[in-house]
Formats: sequence, structure tokens, C-alpha cells
Amino acid sequence: MIMASHAEVLSQTTFFADAPEAVLNAVARTATERLLVRGNTLFSEGDQPDALYVVLTGRIAIVIDNKPLDHRETVVALMEPGDLFGELAMLDNGPRSASARAIETASVIQVNYSEVLPLLNSHPELMWNIVRLLAKRLRTMDEVLSDSVFLDVTGRTAKRILELSNGSDEFTLPVTQEELAGMVGASRERVNKAIASFIRLRWISQQDRHYKILDRAHLEQRSR
Repeated sequence: MIMASHAEVLSQTTFFADAPEAVLNAVARTATERLLVRGNTLFSEGDQPDALYVVLTGRIAIVIDNKPLDHRETVVALMEPGDLFGELAMLDNGPRSASARAIETASVIQVNYSEVLPLLNSHPELMWNIVRLLAKRLRTMDEVLSDSVFLDVTGRTAKRILELSNGSDEFTLPVTQEELAGMVGASRERVNKAIASFIRLRWISQQDRHYKILDRAHLEQRSR
């Protein structure tokens, strides 16, 4: 039952999309499930990699350590249920380019490279799925770069709050203020100042990590 569930989850990722059922079942049989609590590190920047992962529950932050320069981390992506990550190093044998850390209780499927590489050799058509996945990654990074160039800190903060709301007007922020600052790419103080301005304008209300969006139209306009 668990293996069938894992096979279904894998089939819904870009990486394994359209893979033959036999391939999915073979991968699912070798996959393991890992449980993480908030703060657990799945892998660290610079580690020698040996596996890729798919999120089952919770969220995993992909972070780059800027601490030697400014004592901050940059959250470059949030991996949510169904997202696959950790595949890049399988293609170039390089070290991990970022760290992966649970920002809440989470579970992931771990698939070792040693199980995937033979399947790619026997089913080279799956390489097109990898190309599509990398193209998606590139488009995401282009958007992040565009935001850093064309949006100020207030605009980027508005955009991240809207993304983290998942379309709901009331929600609990799934990250700390420090992690939100890492997603915005600014200091915690500047992000808090932006949030304070939204509260003053009555675009949002906030109680600790509980947020309520009062004026989504203006918040969306500010995020563009």
C-alpha cells in the first residue's frame, strides 16, 4: 500500500512523468520515507549528494548560506507536497549547491541516485523530463532575479505574503520572520517595516504568526 502511494506520488512529478509503470514501481520499491521535525537539515550546502527527494507532507526550505557576508540566509525556494528536489547533483556529480531544512514537521521520499541512473540509461526518453524540470527551475530563478531588480523590499514582502497565504485570506505564516526575510532577500528589520506599513494601511492584520488579508487588491498591486 505504501509503495503504491509512493509510486503515485512519483508519477505526479515532472521528473518521473510518463515513466512506465514498471519503472515507477521499481523506484518505489527502493524508496525510503524520512520524517523531519522543524529545524532538521536534510542535507547541507557542499555535501556530497547521493539521493533526490519528493515532499510528502510539510515544507522544506532550500537555503543558501550568506552568513560569512551578512549573517543571513537566503531562502531560494520552498518545497511543498509533490515537489521534487535534489536532482541537480545527479547530473554533474557536483556538491550540493544549497541546504535543505524542514521549516515544519515534514516527510519526504528519498530515492538514491544509484537506483535512478540505471533507469535513465534504460529509458533515455526520461531525460526529456529532466530537461523540462531544469527549464522550470530556470524560469523560477529568472522570476526571483526579476523581483530583486524590479521590486523593492516592500513589493517583495507583499508578494511573499500572498504566496504563503495560498489564496486564503486568513492563514498562519508557515515561516519565522527571519525565514520570511530570507525569502524576501532583505534584513528582518526592513521586512518588519514593510509589514508594519501594510498594517497601517489596513491591507492586513497580524497577531503573532496569524495573518488576515483585509485588502488583497492593494496588496497584489503592490507586489507587481
